[in-house]
Amino acid sequence: MDLELNYFFAYFVSSLLISCALPLLSFLITPKIVTKEKLSAYECGFAPFGNARLKITVHFYLVAILFLVFDLEVVLLFPWCFAVPIIKTKAYYLMLYFFFILVAGYIYEWRRGALEW
Repeated sequence: MDLELNYFFAYFVSSLLISCALPLLSFLITPKIVTKEKLSAYECGFAPFGNARLKITVHFYLVAILFLVFDLEVVLLFPWCFAVPIIKTKAYYLMLYFFFILVAGYIYEWRRGALEW
């Protein structure tokens, strides 16, 4: 039981260190040269054209939210893998319930046509 807890804390500490160190290193290492091109708006390599206040369809937002939900699901699987030997059967059924809710939400969005372009 202590071994699983050690793995969990090692995963937690390493993910915390990496998530703090990478932005800090990026800030410290990159050159801070400000030019006119860096301050201009970027639009796929072309000069910006048209109005920046165009309305975007709700499908972009729905797809982004669905991506975040399923991305967070995968992130929640890592600590769950370490918790299964500790919690045993209860953890298994809780994760099945969690997956059921996510799959039901995905099917609901699919049937409502949120993924149709």
